Amino acid sequence: MSQAGSESARETARDRKPRFWQVAKRCCQIAASVDVAFFFIFHYLGSPILAWVNVVSITMYAVAYWALGRKLNVLAVGLIWAEVILHAAIGISMIGWDAGFHYYLMLFIPALFVSMPLKHSVPAFTVLWGYYVGLYLMTWFFEPLQPIASEALLALNLFNLTVVFSMFAYLSFFYLRNVSSAHRKLQQMATTDPLTRLFNRRHMTYLAKKELARFERSGHPVSFIVLDIDHFKTINDQYGHEAGDFVLQEVARVIQEQLRAQDLVARWGGEEFLAILPDTTIDEASVGAERIRKGLLGNQWTTPGGDVLELTVSAGVSEYRPDDDLNAAINRADRALYRGKEGGRNRVELEAAEDGA
Repeated sequence: MSQAGSESARETARDRKPRFWQVAKRCCQIAASVDVAFFFIFHYLGSPILAWVNVVSITMYAVAYWALGRKLNVLAVGLIWAEVILHAAIGISMIGWDAGFHYYLMLFIPALFVSMPLKHSVPAFTVLWGYYVGLYLMTWFFEPLQPIASEALLALNLFNLTVVFSMFAYLSFFYLRNVSSAHRKLQQMATTDPLTRLFNRRHMTYLAKKELARFERSGHPVSFIVLDIDHFKTINDQYGHEAGDFVLQEVARVIQEQLRAQDLVARWGGEEFLAILPDTTIDEASVGAERIRKGLLGNQWTTPGGDVLELTVSAGVSEYRPDDDLNAAINRADRALYRGKEGGRNRVELEAAEDGA
């Protein structure tokens, strides 16, 4: 993996962690709200002990939320684990398995595998499973300490089930959005040049072949523009690479502004750009290339360091032919480009008649 790729992977990993802890904070808020509801429910059911247990739970979630805000993640996770594990045990001991307090333990399953490495999450998952089974077996040998009416037990079970379903739905939405966002970032990294945000050479080659396949089917014209920044090495040497990066970004922006939305533009290599213009003849493409050339001339460019530059480009234009392949069409535009360089730069040249011989 390249250094840039390694850095991007590390950035993605660093980005994933804050989002996870942000969701943990949201879960603390939701759980504390549920415990507020439980406080009133258990008072209504005549179980003041369980009602006041929820006051302790609310306090633990409030402290966990505070800890997460200050990046005291170990403390926060410890409090959340302790609250859910103890609350489930107390609820099941007092009211019974059918109250549904065991559902909350299952919320830890996705959190385990997201918040810690696999070598730690698997043992933790095993312990969680053992605890869950232990609570279930306990209800086979011990009667609830404070049983409630069957109708109230059913209502409590449905309430707990609804809360856990809702939290699973929220977590699933978060993870799906997270995965989709990561996929979009990876796709962007694979297809675009990180500096100019144009297509990179590899993806442009793929798009070009698709466009040429369409040409083979329809016969509609396809033209190519190869552009090169004049005296780019001198700019880099005289003003530094920061100025060079600025120039590349501004030229990329002007190219996109002066061409159509359906035209394909890529950073082809170094200071060279390639544009593919579907449904465009060579004469129409030369007009587009001239717009780009004039668009750069019409501005006074100031680098981030305060240096004033005159930016010009040379361009070569070719049109795809029925007996062509991609390389042949681009090579003709390249030859036209270098005729422009030899002719004084800052000009647009069309492929020569002899190129077709």
